Amino acid sequence: MKDSVVDRRARFLEVLGIRTEWVPKAGVGTVLAGGSGEAAEVAERDQLPELPERSALSEVQAVALDREPAFEAGPAEVRPPAVVAPAREPVPEVVHALLPQRAADIAAMDWDALEANVAGCTACGLCETRTQTVFGVGDRAAEWMLVGEAPGQNEDLQGEPFVGQAGKLLDNMLGALNLARGRNVFIANVLKCRPPENRDPAPNEVEQCEPYLRRQIALVRPKVIVVLGRFAAQSLLRTTTPIGKLRGTVHEYEGIPVVVTYHPAYLLRTLTDKARAWEDLCLAREVHDRAGAQA
Repeated sequence: MKDSVVDRRARFLEVLGIRTEWVPKAGVGTVLAGGSGEAAEVAERDQLPELPERSALSEVQAVALDREPAFEAGPAEVRPPAVVAPAREPVPEVVHALLPQRAADIAAMDWDALEANVAGCTACGLCETRTQTVFGVGDRAAEWMLVGEAPGQNEDLQGEPFVGQAGKLLDNMLGALNLARGRNVFIANVLKCRPPENRDPAPNEVEQCEPYLRRQIALVRPKVIVVLGRFAAQSLLRTTTPIGKLRGTVHEYEGIPVVVTYHPAYLLRTLTDKARAWEDLCLAREVHDRAGAQA
């Protein structure tokens, strides 16, 4: 053999920073050099020190370990005591435990109490990054209610939903139905605080904020709800169905008819869908008129 097993192991242990201070028993060198394979394995396993755990090795050492056979620790080696990581305490579900009571409290609020509660809300992390809450705007006894996703940058600064270019487009859409922002429609969002960088709201944020919207709808008691955009539609209707399949159908929320259409900001980028949005508003008008006739 060009290279004995002992020499190779010695070089390997040297790479790992382990000194070879053990001494072979008599005859072992002979066995390793030319004895049977099974006897050699037994003799070598009895004399060589144990290799360190793979997790304690560097990347270079781990690669070397993969290329060499592993051996058990010799009887003379003293191993350090194992370190056991302390068990993690389970995280209490405080937020979820409080949700039913919190929702019940919100469901009993009048307009003034509800608005004050929203303004001081700290139920989720969005309170740390908002400029101000966006409660909603419009006629609190309106027959029409519009629901969007969440405040954007302009809304966060001004404290009102749907401002800026998207707001102007929405006002024009309302004007085509003889509606106006402060007169005969109430406008709100699923979330009352802006998510940073206008990201999609997180599930726990929706969960904490939904009781506010639910109470607003109960107080307004509109004859029709128009939902603006994919996220608002999926949140309100509790579905993952794409907005393209939600359009054109009358849905229901708490016994109130719901019509789904595109978000005004989307329509600013996709002008070809403005005609579809007008179809949705015409459907909402039919639903509203039919509800009025039945009243």
